[in-house]
Amino acid sequence: MGFEETLIAALRKHVGQHKFDHGHALVLSGGVGRGGAARLAARGALRIGAGLVTLGCPPAALIENAARLDAVMLRPLRDASALRATLEDRRISAVCVGPGFGLEAREADLLDALLDMARVQALPLVLDADALTLLARWTGGLPTLPAGSVLTPHDGEFARLFPDLAAQMSCDSPAEAHAARRLAVAEAARRVQAVVLLKGARTVIAGPQGQVVEQAATGPRAAPWLATAGSGDVLAGFVTGLCARGIDGVDAAQWAAFLHVETARGFGPGLIAEDLPDRLPVVLRRLGV
Repeated sequence: MGFEETLIAALRKHVGQHKFDHGHALVLSGGVGRGGAARLAARGALRIGAGLVTLGCPPAALIENAARLDAVMLRPLRDASALRATLEDRRISAVCVGPGFGLEAREADLLDALLDMARVQALPLVLDADALTLLARWTGGLPTLPAGSVLTPHDGEFARLFPDLAAQMSCDSPAEAHAARRLAVAEAARRVQAVVLLKGARTVIAGPQGQVVEQAATGPRAAPWLATAGSGDVLAGFVTGLCARGIDGVDAAQWAAFLHVETARGFGPGLIAEDLPDRLPVVLRRLGV
């Protein structure tokens, strides 16, 4: 099967299935006034087909998030102990951490606990935004990541995580820069033994076994409207929803990036991040999912 046919077959739901057949995604949020990015990711995970999505946040942020979410469930997470108790539910099949998460000691402790439990449970993580910054600060270098995890940095976050590889991407010609970008992302994926999705007009996705694929938003597929606050949070949610459904990290990353671009192209000028999850069903129907 071709690219779109494989995607359609994986995303299609069938009579007789129930919500847990399509996975349970957990999205970790920051405190009061910082939940918007995580809510965008949660909506993205739900729209792309995760059977359930739960947003975990500090107790003080529950009312704020409840006022803005209906289909997404809420879970108070006061500290790392509460997170560990939540992850005892083995029906949780993927976790998104980073969008609007925060960079203080509480968040560092939560991320440490999450990594410990996810490694034991082979629970895939999607690490974005603040989670990547926390990883870049990790004492003793980058920690071992759980199997099946996906990192979704932009260029600045990639440079903080892999400064030597980022330096190699500076080339005189566009062709050389593009080739160097592919090599750098492939080496990053090999080092962390996880999928790395480097965002950009030409998004490069690499897996730990040497796979390298691209999803371009240039030429006839140009989508300049994606240059808007929160679009990357929705992309992280798309990836998380697909991982929650049991889809391999490389496929989840490239399918999420493809649908992200197609959704933006279908909407056009005036796009804001909230439009991406809401517009996705139109794209899925057009594809025949």
